[in-house]
Amino acid sequence: MVSRQSAVARVVSAGCAALALSVSAPAIASTDNASVKVGDVRKAMAALVKSGHVVGAIGEVYVNGKRAGKGSAGSRLLDGDGGAIPSTARYRIGSQTKNMTATAALQLVRSGELKLDDKLSELLPEVAEKDLVERADEITVRDLIKQTSGIPDFLTPDIDPLDSTVTYRPVDLLSASRKRQRPSEIGTFNYSNTNYILIGMIIEKLTGHSLATELKRRIFTPLGMRDTYLPVKAAEGIKGPHGHGYMVDETGKVLDVDKLNATTMLGAGGVISTAHDISAFERAFVQGRLLPDSLSKVITDPAPGQQPPPKGGLCEGNPSFQPRGGSAPGFVAVTYTSPDGKLQFAVSVTVAADDAERGGVGRRVDQALISVFCPASAAG
Repeated sequence: MVSRQSAVARVVSAGCAALALSVSAPAIASTDNASVKVGDVRKAMAALVKSGHVVGAIGEVYVNGKRAGKGSAGSRLLDGDGGAIPSTARYRIGSQTKNMTATAALQLVRSGELKLDDKLSELLPEVAEKDLVERADEITVRDLIKQTSGIPDFLTPDIDPLDSTVTYRPVDLLSASRKRQRPSEIGTFNYSNTNYILIGMIIEKLTGHSLATELKRRIFTPLGMRDTYLPVKAAEGIKGPHGHGYMVDETGKVLDVDKLNATTMLGAGGVISTAHDISAFERAFVQGRLLPDSLSKVITDPAPGQQPPPKGGLCEGNPSFQPRGGSAPGFVAVTYTSPDGKLQFAVSVTVAADDAERGGVGRRVDQALISVFCPASAAG
């Protein structure tokens, strides 16, 4: 059986790696349906499966909110079992959830119910009183959103995201985090899922509703994201036909990790969505329909110490796609969006791989984008 420490390390490294994706698409004079040339998405997904370690892949392209291409390849289960995965199937979006959680919190800032400079100890006195977060009286809402709090990640040997029989409370996650040494000073970027567990707790305290309810009320329902939800029960999995992901442990044994523990994800990485729905969210976010520009920049502007996205990209020309990614044992998910929000390419890949191999799959998802939007570069 895979060790807890190994499983945790893989979840953490996967989340960090997903944020590094950055690509560019060829020049497009406008993003009207008629002027955007979309390649064969099905062929791109088939290439992903053939590239190795991929069980199933689905992708959809949206232009001005309308689907302009779709495709799937591989199977729902390992070794070709379970039939094909429809491109409309639900999947885990991983750390793309953070953008949604931050958006809900910033909507509270917009309405005056919360301030970016509010201190964590004032909003959640219990975390200071019970010593669940070090220096809680210095950490602000802005620090949590931008991940400059210096709070350690809760994914430690005490927390097993692969065991869906245990229900972890947010306080359990904070307690696990508190046992670790602070990785950075306040004000310097350090990727930690604990930040977004705390943001979820703040949203719940201020609204009196669960984070799942607030995400549905503020984001999913208004944007018509009918197939999107945040699981809150440990063993609550993905509804409907979907692809299973697998992880290879130190002994070479392949483990089905479809039922990741939902209580270890929450506002940090727990949302389950579809290509249609995540495209709708990214389109609305980029176009300023969820937050004013001054607040959306709190999410999108690099934090001190955060590595900026690389210049240029995989294709010559513009526009440059803005990628949002997420991954964990068993899956990689990426949504690429044009700067004007009119073009999306949403991809979900289920894998049977160890951590290093899964990172390679993430890079090959970039190649899928190239083959769909930059055929000349793909051929070269």
